[in-house]
Amino acid sequence: MILLPLPSPPIISFPATPNLLIPPPRRRTSAVVVSAVSRDVDSFTSKSGYLFSLSADEADSLSEYSFTKISEIYKKKPLILLRRLVQIGTTFGFWFGLRLTDEALDRSGKMFKVRAAELRKLLVELGPAYVKIAQAVSSRPDLIPPTYLDELSLLQDQITPFSTEVAFSMIEDELGLPIDELFSEISPEPVAAASLGQVYQARLRRSGKVVAVKVQRPGVRAAIALDTLILRYIAGLIKKAGRFNSDLEAVVDEWATSLFKEMDYLKEAQNGIKFRKLYGSIKDVLVPKMYTEYSSSKVLVMEWVEGQKLAEINDLYLVEVGVYCSFNQLLEYGFYHADPHPGNFLRTYDGQLAYLDFGMMGDFRPELRDGFMEACIHLVNRDFKALAKDFVTLGLLPPTAEKSAVTKALTDVFQDAISRGVRNISFGDLLGDLGTTMYKFKFRIPPYFSLVIRSLAVLEGIAIGISPNYKVLGSTYPWIARKVLTDSSPQLKSSLQSLLYEDGVFRIDRLESLITESLRTETALVQKPVEGTDSKIVMKQMLAFTFTEQGSFVREILVREIAKGLDALGLATLDSLASTTTPFSGSRPLTSLTEEDTTNLRTFYRLISLFSGMRKTESVSTQVEAVSKYGEALTPLDEASLIMYQLPSAQEMLPILSILPELPQESQQRLLQLPGDLVGRLMSRAIARTIRRMFL
Repeated sequence: MILLPLPSPPIISFPATPNLLIPPPRRRTSAVVVSAVSRDVDSFTSKSGYLFSLSADEADSLSEYSFTKISEIYKKKPLILLRRLVQIGTTFGFWFGLRLTDEALDRSGKMFKVRAAELRKLLVELGPAYVKIAQAVSSRPDLIPPTYLDELSLLQDQITPFSTEVAFSMIEDELGLPIDELFSEISPEPVAAASLGQVYQARLRRSGKVVAVKVQRPGVRAAIALDTLILRYIAGLIKKAGRFNSDLEAVVDEWATSLFKEMDYLKEAQNGIKFRKLYGSIKDVLVPKMYTEYSSSKVLVMEWVEGQKLAEINDLYLVEVGVYCSFNQLLEYGFYHADPHPGNFLRTYDGQLAYLDFGMMGDFRPELRDGFMEACIHLVNRDFKALAKDFVTLGLLPPTAEKSAVTKALTDVFQDAISRGVRNISFGDLLGDLGTTMYKFKFRIPPYFSLVIRSLAVLEGIAIGISPNYKVLGSTYPWIARKVLTDSSPQLKSSLQSLLYEDGVFRIDRLESLITESLRTETALVQKPVEGTDSKIVMKQMLAFTFTEQGSFVREILVREIAKGLDALGLATLDSLASTTTPFSGSRPLTSLTEEDTTNLRTFYRLISLFSGMRKTESVSTQVEAVSKYGEALTPLDEASLIMYQLPSAQEMLPILSILPELPQESQQRLLQLPGDLVGRLMSRAIARTIRRMFL
């Protein structure tokens, strides 16, 4: 729920002994409450025209979303249904009439943005269901054109509050106690209002704690149920017309389910408790405490948080805290805040990032979490063929989709963005490009995916207002890289194996990129960046990472490639010695080195350079190209000699040797096992090579 702050009211105090400061509200029955509502209809309710009552049984049956139950209820209320249909029909009919007039006058293109803005205003007037669903589809580029996406993304709840008398009556009815027994102080008017409810500031009578009291707007559940029924029928008609590839009825069901959960304040309280347990310990993150003993399905009491909206202040650090927390939600535990509007973030006066409103939460299943990380890795490495497969895993594409066409489309969309480097990739730009492509090809976008990307794009948008060059992916990719390198998930291990080996050839450049980026997690996101980090510190981090339990899979790959490199180095050394004693002067020496051996030797050189803190990786390839350009191509032995010449000397290896005693005891024990493992692998390769030469 997006809350629009109202002018700060004074606080009404209830002394321990009630007096005539204000008359203590009487206990009321539901019938009296309905009567009170009828006498004092706010302008929002008047415009949306939804005020009516349901029987107790009907109301109880709507505790959760069920299209069947809703349909049964409103079949018995044809006049209410007809009145709402007329209101919706005339409202949209007027707007569509303007669109037809634009087409007749050949001014559709000129008025397109104007009509999009008018539509947004009409949706606000139509009531809470249309406000909420419009906010939802504002992140669904497969359902509406990009121009309307931009306009609806601006949609905010700017709603008139309902009567405080009605709100206090509801508090008493829901909690079973008079207001003055619950609170010693409470604001006479709401401090914030939204389409689903409004908030008062109060002080608990028993503990003296200052709290926020959220009260649900009367009749809102019945109203949303009615509008959902109508919307679902409309979605069915549009689907039959064949205008969209997505299952629009299922889309309505998904979001109606979320809306009904959001209207259950006890569920929101449980969400807040879980969110606080999982993420409340993150540095500079504040999750307010929930008071379940003072809460019901229509009243929620939670810790009061003072602060400013994150979007209104210049605090890039807290934006990065939010990004870091968001990635923990999405990729660590899978329980995430699904309504990441700027109004739901506050900067407290002591500099913390406060999360508000836990009505709409999402669960990111493990296979989807892994798929999302795989997609990020493949995107950065320009592996668009693998990215197309990731889209199937993520539910963006059906398994029957034409992969080659998708790969080409993704290449066209993302090629330019990726060429600027991972630290310059904007989630907002990717979202816009992808949205246009999805709309064009009629692909599906699951709700969870649009919310995930939208949450990151919202945070990036806030950050760009502070620092125009800020990029969310640039800050979060190191975290993703480390997660892919260290996670025990079989899916991620398989993805890492596929990423590092292309057609059986080890891609050392990709491993270098992943390790280098993963080390930035020490300074990215929740810590200030450190420029010019000492190479010895970097080497220590890399070695410590490699020889931990989490780095076992990467360590296995490294040991395998180092063994290949040592084997090739041994062959190159023998060939070099043999070439110096050849009796045929001037002839080319014979060599046992293959092209694979030369590749293994190059990889060995780059691994040694990486872990020794040297950055001469490009010098060998540059020299090979220079020699080949002005003369004959180098033989495997010539290139091997050049690589051997570039290997670090004993003196250059001293820094890495001096670090070894500083590693944790566990890492040192694993390091001691390395020589024996390498010897075993070298012997296996030598035996296999001997057998091949004897029998092949």
